This record gives sequence, structure tokens and C-alpha cells, in this order.
Amino acid sequence: MTTKFSKAGRIVPALAITLLLAAPSMAFAGEEYLTQTHGNILWTLIAAILVMFMQAGFACVEAGFSRAKSAGNILMKNFIDFAFGSIIFFLFGFGLMFGIDAGGFVGTSGFSLAGIGFTSPDAQWTLTFWFFQSVFAATAATIVSGGIAERTKFSSYLIVTCIVTGVIYPISGHWAWGSLWLGDSGAGWLEGLGFMDFAGSTVVHSVGGWVALAGAIVLGPRIGKYAADGKAKAIPGHNIPLASLGVFILWFGWFGFNPGSTTTADGSIGLIAVTTSLSGCAGTVAAMFTSWFRFGKPDISMTCNGALAGLVGITAPCATVTPAAAIIIGLVAGVLVVLSIEVIDKILKIDDPVGAVSVHGVCGAWGTLACGLFTAPELNDGAGGLFYGGGFSLVTPQIIGIAVCFVWAFGAGLIAFNIAKAVMGIRVTAEEEMKGLDISEHGMESYNGFQIFSNE
Repeated sequence: MTTKFSKAGRIVPALAITLLLAAPSMAFAGEEYLTQTHGNILWTLIAAILVMFMQAGFACVEAGFSRAKSAGNILMKNFIDFAFGSIIFFLFGFGLMFGIDAGGFVGTSGFSLAGIGFTSPDAQWTLTFWFFQSVFAATAATIVSGGIAERTKFSSYLIVTCIVTGVIYPISGHWAWGSLWLGDSGAGWLEGLGFMDFAGSTVVHSVGGWVALAGAIVLGPRIGKYAADGKAKAIPGHNIPLASLGVFILWFGWFGFNPGSTTTADGSIGLIAVTTSLSGCAGTVAAMFTSWFRFGKPDISMTCNGALAGLVGITAPCATVTPAAAIIIGLVAGVLVVLSIEVIDKILKIDDPVGAVSVHGVCGAWGTLACGLFTAPELNDGAGGLFYGGGFSLVTPQIIGIAVCFVWAFGAGLIAFNIAKAVMGIRVTAEEEMKGLDISEHGMESYNGFQIFSNE
């Protein structure tokens, strides 16, 4: 299997990408081709499994940063994000995201495993590629659940997660990544502008963050979050060790998220792993010192979010920046996430229990912009970013991509939540919220015999 760089600067498979439309028989290039193909399949499958395990990390982070009385509800949402999301992405989302392009805005070919066979190398790659993309779709949906925690009807959330994985994520994903499957015949309009997002700072993380922002606005804050004078009150999570463990699990899974996005088993994965790790480390350090300066103590939850901020920030530029640049990107993300959480919470008065909007939306936008600033010419076919003398040739497409994906994801998120609100209502009653969603929505406690019914 050979590889190429797409217009987005991302390494992609260049095998029989017209597999679903072409004749089933192909001439293979011998033992070397088969060896590379099988290596690519193995690496991409391992990476996909790592990304799937990130669902466990999200579950721990979101449950730990929420109150005990709604921890089980968070876990249920993480389960259905993956279960519902994978099926919806199989039936609808994949075709919209990777089908034949229609005017740059949406893919039009359906996706079906029927008739492609299961034993040829190309059919095996088809299955692997779909699985890898499905776990990304589930990740985008899972980001949403944290921002709307502790007050959302579970039945309504089912509608939202289906819309996210079936429509919102695939359509904007097509704009930036459409060529990854059918080459130029599937390329979206952002790719045509030169937009770069290697592993999804915007395509996955910001899209999920902006939908979460829309949901938090439609739902309103949790009871007791804001005093009568509008002052924000802290509602601490019930299990910081669990949340911290979740961050480490996510960090571990990110080595599938970023290096796995090569979908090829080659030497580039080493550089991507290094930039990913260094940016996460820098984000951790920056958030710790920023919270220390702002609050007088090195805040644990802010430090955890700083690690995630650094990882989100490097997701777009991980393949095209140097390790030194990755540290700078992570440092900026770590500072940015603390300040963003404060602005959203205290000034905008939007209740985001886990900081999903700041970590994924804001820092995802920063990481996407960083592509245009820090891309090294030797890692991008000679085209460098602003800080490498490339002017605004790479910056401008990044700004356009950030803006249009915000408008799309936030706007579509508002529509999705209002659809759910109109169909069955979106928020639990005040009594149910005070009692906790575990009992009111699922009829059981996460910590049987230890539940304390308090809103403090």
C-alpha cells in the first residue's frame, strides 16, 4: 500500500479507494504490497481499539467531575454514544462523510458491506477503515455529554447523539476529510482551500465542543449553580481520583487517536507520538501554574483539563510540527483552558460541568490555528506556517475552517437540542434533578447505600 499527502496535509491510504464502485477484481503488486497492506491494517486496527478505549476515559472524567447522584447517568450516556453512534454512523454517517462529493458539501454514495467480500486485502482494509472512523464519530458525540451533565433527559439525549453521529459530525467531516476515502472525487470544499486538521482538533473536538455549548445554552444551568445576584457557585465533582484516572486513560488512547490517523504503518508515527506527548505535558504544566496564580493553589481539576487541552491542541498539527513547537502549543492550550473555563462560567454564565466547551471547543480551535502558525516546511512538502516565513497562506484557510465549523456545529446543535425539546422535552424536572438522575432516570443508585441527597 502506498501513501500520499492530501490537500489537508494528512497522510492517507492510496489503495483502491474507489473500491465500492469499481470492479471487484484487482491486480495486486505482489508480496511487498500485501505485507504493507497487512501492516497498515494491523496498525490502524490497534489505533482504533485505543481510541475506542478512550470512551472509558471520557466516562471516568465526566462521572468524576459530576455529583455522585448522577454518575450512573453519565456512564449510560457514554455507553449509548458508542453503541447508537456506531450503528447510525454505519447506516448514514459514513456515506455522508466519505461518499462521492456533491458540490464540496456532502458525500452522496451510500456505504454497505454487502457485495464487497471479506477476504481480499482491499475488503479487509474497507472494514478496518470504517471501524477506525466509527470510533472518531463516537468520540465527537461523547464530548457533548459532559457539557450537559446532570440535568438532561436520557430519552432526549438519544435523539441528540443520533443527530450528531448521523448528520452534524459527518457533514463537516466531509468538508475537511472527504478525500480520505475516495480521493479527489470525495474531497470537500475546505480541503480545496488547503485547510489542515490531521487528526481532528476541529473536525472531532471543536465540533463536539460547539454542540455541547449549544446544549448547555438550551438547557440552562443546574439548580444552585448561580446565586440570585448571578454569582457563579462551584459544584464540585464527587470523585477527583476517578476523573484523574480518566485523564490518564484518555492520554493513553490519544496515541491511537493521533499516530493512528496516518492509517499507515510507517516511521511518521514516532514523530506524532512525540509531539502528542509533549503537548499534553506542556498543557498540564501550564494549567497547573495558571490555576496556582489565579486561585492561590494548584487546582487538580484545572490541571487535569490542562492535560486534555494540550492533547486537543496538538491533534490538528501533530504530524506537521516539531517537538519544540508542540511544547509551545501545549503551553498556550494549558493557559487558555483555565481562562476559558472562567469566562464561560463567570462571565457568560453557561454551566459546563466538566469544561467540555473550553477543552474541546476552544482549545480545538487553537490547535487548528496552530497548524497555520507552526507547520514546518520539511513536514509539509515545503509549505511552512506563518512562523516559518510562509505568511498567511496556511493561516487563512485555518481561520475559515474554524469559523465555518463553529457556525455549523453550534447552529446545528441548537437545532438538534430544540428538536429534542419539542419532541419530548429536554430537561428533567427540578425534583428529579435534586434527587439525582441515577434514580429519576434509571431507577437505581451508582453508590447504593451511600447516596446523599444534597445540591451543595
